[in-house]
Amino acid sequence: MAPPMSASGFLDALRAEGVTVVEVGDWREHNRNHKGPWGPVHGVMIHHTVTQGGAHTVQVCRDGTAALPGPLCHGVITKDGTVHLVGYGRADHAGLGDDDVLRAVIAERRLPPDNEANTDGNRHFYGFECENLGDGADPWPQAQLDAIERVAAAVCRRHGWSAGSVIGHLEWQPGKVDPRGLGMGWLRDRVAERLKR
Repeated sequence: MAPPMSASGFLDALRAEGVTVVEVGDWREHNRNHKGPWGPVHGVMIHHTVTQGGAHTVQVCRDGTAALPGPLCHGVITKDGTVHLVGYGRADHAGLGDDDVLRAVIAERRLPPDNEANTDGNRHFYGFECENLGDGADPWPQAQLDAIERVAAAVCRRHGWSAGSVIGHLEWQPGKVDPRGLGMGWLRDRVAERLKR
């Protein structure tokens, strides 16, 4: 079990991994903690936003929607590789997912198929939303891929986790497809290599 990093520790971890960070408003206190606890944390979840345009994407992820209030993640990774911190604490990003997947993440072993939605993921995962339309055609620029690798490695390194603690939303919740076009096996391999350095 790992308690979440402090907001300052999170920021320091990202910067130590070479991430370009923009702090958005009161991100350190912007959360959904009144809806339930945040922690213990066990992993990093990667998403795509189904939005276009960096400023618009950051605003949506910070403020949320009428149906799903923000923050919708902790960090937004725009196409240029910048990570915009929009919240810290419990965030509306993971929803309900598979308890067997959570156990596999904790054990850092191969993920089983996600066939249930019975466990609160917002409590247990750091979440990063990545600017992408999610249509399978919208490209993933190299700067953005590098930033995704770095943020995942930064969190894993600070907690002493392996790359097995990095998952995609599609691996957590049945019916989800994100991050479409970004292979999670490939990403975990990249994170594993970075963690060796």
